[in-house]
Amino acid sequence: MASFGGVVLSDPWLSTQFTQLELRKLKTQFDSLVGKDGFLSVPDLLSGASRFQTLQRQIAHDELSLALENVGLNMDSMLDFEAFLKTYLQLQKARDHKGESGRKLSAFLKIASTTLLHTVSDSEKKAYVDHINTYLSDDPALAKHLPIDPSSDQLFTIAKNGVLLCKLINLAVPGTIDERVLNVKDHLNPWERNENHTLCLNSAKAIGCSVVNIGTEDLAEGRPHLVVGLISQIIKLQLLADLNLKKTPQLAEIVEDRQEVEELMHLPPEKMLLRWLNFQLQKGGYEKTISNFSSDLKDGEAYTVLLNTLAPESCDLAPLAVNDPLERANQVLSQADQIGCRKYLTAKDILEGSSNLNLAFVAHLFKQRRGLSNKYSFAELIVDDEQDSREERAFRMWINSLGIETYVHDLFDGVRDGWVLLEVLDKVAPGSVNWKRANRPPIKMPFKKVENCNQAISIGKQLKFSLVNVAGDDIVQGNKKLILAYLWQLMRRSMLQLLENLKFHGSKQISDADIIEWANNKVKKANKDSHMENFRDKSLSNGKFFLDLLGAVEPRVVDWSIVTPGETDEEKKQNANYIISVARKIGCSVFLLWDDIVEVRPKMILTLTASIMLWSLLHPSEEGDLVVASEENGTSSPKDQ
Repeated sequence: MASFGGVVLSDPWLSTQFTQLELRKLKTQFDSLVGKDGFLSVPDLLSGASRFQTLQRQIAHDELSLALENVGLNMDSMLDFEAFLKTYLQLQKARDHKGESGRKLSAFLKIASTTLLHTVSDSEKKAYVDHINTYLSDDPALAKHLPIDPSSDQLFTIAKNGVLLCKLINLAVPGTIDERVLNVKDHLNPWERNENHTLCLNSAKAIGCSVVNIGTEDLAEGRPHLVVGLISQIIKLQLLADLNLKKTPQLAEIVEDRQEVEELMHLPPEKMLLRWLNFQLQKGGYEKTISNFSSDLKDGEAYTVLLNTLAPESCDLAPLAVNDPLERANQVLSQADQIGCRKYLTAKDILEGSSNLNLAFVAHLFKQRRGLSNKYSFAELIVDDEQDSREERAFRMWINSLGIETYVHDLFDGVRDGWVLLEVLDKVAPGSVNWKRANRPPIKMPFKKVENCNQAISIGKQLKFSLVNVAGDDIVQGNKKLILAYLWQLMRRSMLQLLENLKFHGSKQISDADIIEWANNKVKKANKDSHMENFRDKSLSNGKFFLDLLGAVEPRVVDWSIVTPGETDEEKKQNANYIISVARKIGCSVFLLWDDIVEVRPKMILTLTASIMLWSLLHPSEEGDLVVASEENGTSSPKDQ
């Protein structure tokens, strides 16, 4: 027998089908349904499935009967936990086969970011290993491990200490992690590995990766499908980083007028890449429209025209005359090699329509040969209020970290139909949303969007948000100030609710003053002199108070030898970067940037302080904070080891 995620399983195969968090959630679900004998009857399963928020709907009798039959059971069987898991997998397979989605899932539990039948593509693994070998070859912390052999499982072994994944995050979004906090020595103990993985997962969330079903144990064990899945997300962020009008204003050439430019500003990077691809193909006389990075590229014809358009001096249209698709794909890649752009794809990947690798190949082409003119630019339209932009980023990353069904690429555009707001409200205040009155995207009729937004406003008022003279139509119209104000109250409510759930100060509703008092008391008990007057206190800009606070809640986590006096702008920046990474390293979910600390932005200062407070209450010190068990993010502190 083996223990996985705290659950004992006699069948080793089953442990390969779930993450640690999935297993714990399913075990909790099973325990809630079983009888005193520890077994679950089919009638109890059918009647109990609709009682729980984590279950999507009642399971159909015929559907369950077939699933049981496939695992050698019947409707009269009594299920132990392992039979429950096997039946779950069968229901998930049936759902995937039918193509059901959203709130009509017929499985027990909606898993947001991983599939349950896990496979790792050798082509993807090789492509990502090549990427790592190329971009991290000179990194001294990885010198002993690179280059990685793509034909082996060396990637998963190296990933076990967390350093490689953190380095990849900094490649994708430079400066996300202050690498001074990384544990990089040759032989790390379990505490140090756990710190690296905790830092990795919290940093990945902060740049927009979905990690809701990945825990530190999964990374420490080098579970292939989770490691490859996370690496895929990180590399995609790196490859798509310039696919926006701020970084590449020349992209305005792919549209015809200013109105389209405004629409272009809200496109997700992946769709922007697709628009660029079709623009180049149209220039090359290609008559079809590519709508995906999979089946539409299988025949290699679009690639032939694309390469000829971008580099006519080196790439001709000869592959179009080749009848054999495999040979055509080989010729395409041979031409790509001539211009230094043969990366990520093999001929077989083209024929099989590998969407991740096709996207990576096209993104690399864009990076190397954009084929755009500098004369097209509507830069004057790309004027953002800096504060709005920062808050937009923080709220967007927070929303995406919640594991809701919809991924938000652009906050202001993404919330205008109200659906995302309802999803977030359902997370923050379970049961508050009347889904029977909600209109699911895509929504063509404007009044349906207003209905969603009106419900979001109504729920906000019930939660005592300040929404005077705010209507659903304000959100539909994209009023940035009102959207940010609403989301700030929603995020603040979420954090305070988490603290209140811990019964801090009994049943008293927590106020900003309570958070400030708690932080000051923590620092004072640690015999430090720093102090916070309020969330606007300008003395916070040097970072000393937050370093004292972090040192107070976890004494071993701050390396005081690298803390600066915080007197110059550069010293303040260094301290602020260090604070954010230290907070993430111990397990805090924070979405602010170093500027927010240096400039003492009250909203972000509150979220940072509350996040540290929440972590401290979940990980009590000897002085006697609240003792609470938590599985949030699947992370744990050294005290839990």
